[in-house]
Amino acid sequence: MRTPVTCSRLTADLGRLGVEPGIAMVHASLSSLGWVVGGSQTVVAALLARLGPGGTLAAQASWEDVPFGHAGWPASWRDAYEAEMPPFDPALSAAAPYEGRLAERIRTWPGARRSGNPAAGVAAVGARAAELTAGHRLDDGFGRGTPYDRLVACGGQVVLLGAPLRTISLLHHAEAIADAPKRWTTYRLPIGAGWTAIREIDVWSGVYPYDRVLPREAAPLGVIAAAALCAGIGTRGSVGVAAAYRFPAAELTRFAVDWIEQRFGTSRARG
Repeated sequence: MRTPVTCSRLTADLGRLGVEPGIAMVHASLSSLGWVVGGSQTVVAALLARLGPGGTLAAQASWEDVPFGHAGWPASWRDAYEAEMPPFDPALSAAAPYEGRLAERIRTWPGARRSGNPAAGVAAVGARAAELTAGHRLDDGFGRGTPYDRLVACGGQVVLLGAPLRTISLLHHAEAIADAPKRWTTYRLPIGAGWTAIREIDVWSGVYPYDRVLPREAAPLGVIAAAALCAGIGTRGSVGVAAAYRFPAAELTRFAVDWIEQRFGTSRARG
């Protein structure tokens, strides 16, 4: 028989997991948490309560309608999109469904801020939301000077609630800043008055040739996060009835950068 999962229980579970007051980026599968009294509203409230009055809660909030592969579409499709596609608007454009319902709940929370990069965007609510989401560059959305970089610099943490390890978007930041040759992708999106070029590391096809060092079916970011856990970085536990993880952002990023550079770094390639 299912037992209701309350806000007080979630808050206590987050404390036992090691979630500290301050800044956190969350990835969540709401259905994994169990029968939550109050649904997504309760989950956000519990996270904010644990992060404290000076805390900030963030989630990746990419645009739900990014037209990936637009250049290869039939001409009539491209014409229709380019003629009538509403431009990206941080206040109106919904978060991508694949990022989970909690990302959209955070994006629409009273007082929330959302960064200006449609493809690698971050939504945040709390004391440092404006600082975290400001000035999100369009030429390297996971790289230096982005919300992901600020999460690390501010001593933030990553929290997974029923979400798999491979969903940690901070690991794309590690891919972006690692000293190793990368695969990039460029595409156009409607932003403001016209269509604008976006340049990103190719997170969909693979930033690095992971199949050289991992089984083809492996999820590279999940492998890296699991290795970090084995190295003593992060904690695991339960929140509600879901498997949960908490990682310190700076330590996880350093570990991931080292993991990538050891396998794909420039010095290794030259050797």
